[in-house]
Amino acid sequence: MRYFSYVIIIILILLGITFAVLNSDTVTVHYYSGEQALPLSLLMAISFAIGIIIGVLVMLPKVWRLRLERRRLRKKLKHAEQEIENLRQLPVKDNHL
Repeated sequence: MRYFSYVIIIILILLGITFAVLNSDTVTVHYYSGEQALPLSLLMAISFAIGIIIGVLVMLPKVWRLRLERRRLRKKLKHAEQEIENLRQLPVKDNHL
């Protein structure tokens, strides 16, 4: 499985390199206060990175909430398991007498 991951990573890197070579044309980006010429592949890589950062920032609150819930549920499970263990150790009473 590890080798498969390495092969996929190498393929993605090669695809990225070939994409950058095929799209080496410069593009002028107009800002509100100026403009700058950048290679298209660099501009797309920057846009992709910004998208990843925004996606991570949007998902962080949900991940933190789920981690807190997991911690709470593990404590609850541990308490329930301890209670079951305590009940198993109680002597059995015969109520038929």
